[in-house]
Amino acid sequence: MMLAAARALVARDLRLLWRRRGDALQPLLFAVLVVVLFALALGAERQALAKLGPAVLWVAALLAGLLALDTLFRGDAEDGSLEQWLLAPVPLAWLVLVRTLVHWATTALPLVLATPLLGELLYLPHAQLPVLMASLLLGTPLLALLGAVIAALTVGMRRSGILVALLALPLYVPVLVFGAGSVTAAAQGLEFAGALLLLGAGLALALVLAPLAAAAAIRISLS
Repeated sequence: MMLAAARALVARDLRLLWRRRGDALQPLLFAVLVVVLFALALGAERQALAKLGPAVLWVAALLAGLLALDTLFRGDAEDGSLEQWLLAPVPLAWLVLVRTLVHWATTALPLVLATPLLGELLYLPHAQLPVLMASLLLGTPLLALLGAVIAALTVGMRRSGILVALLALPLYVPVLVFGAGSVTAAAQGLEFAGALLLLGAGLALALVLAPLAAAAAIRISLS
C-alpha cells in the first residue's frame, strides 16, 4: 500500500513537473547565475576563486533551495490535494517524505551533478571535488528535509516567501558551515571526515523526524 502510494505520488509529481519545465529549471539556473556573477566579480583572480569556490557553490545550493521551498506544498494546498493526503490510507509522514525526496531530486540533485562543471568555472582543484560532492550529497537532502518542516508550517499562509526564508535560514546555517567547512579543511590538509559524519548523522535524524514534524505541521495548518 505504501509503495503503491509512493509510486502514484512520484508519477503525479513528475507529470506536473514536465508540464512546467521552465519553473523546474529555475533553481538550477539561479545557482548557475550566482556562480557566474561571483566569478565575474573576482575576475581573473584564480587563487581567490579556487579558495572561495566551495563556499560559493554551497551558498548557491542553499539559495536555490530557498527559492523553490515555498512551492513544496503550496500547489497541493491550493488544489485541495493536501486534504486528500489526510484522508489517504497511508501515513501522512510517508507522503511528506516521498514529496520531499522528489523535490530534492528535481531541484538540488541537478545542481549537485553540475558541480564539476561549475567547479571548473571557479578553478576548484580536482582534489577537493570528491569532498565537495560528498558534502553536497549529504547536505542538500538535509536542507530539503529541514525546509519541508518550514514549508509545512507556513503552507496555510498567503505570500509567505520571505517568512519561509527567515525561518529556514537559522536551520540552514549549521549545514552550510559543516558542508563548506569540510571542503576547506580538506584543502588545508586537515581532518574533514568529522564534518561529513555530522552531516550524515543529521541526515539520518532528519529522515526520521522531519517527515513526522512536517506532517504534524500540515495538520495544524489545515485545521
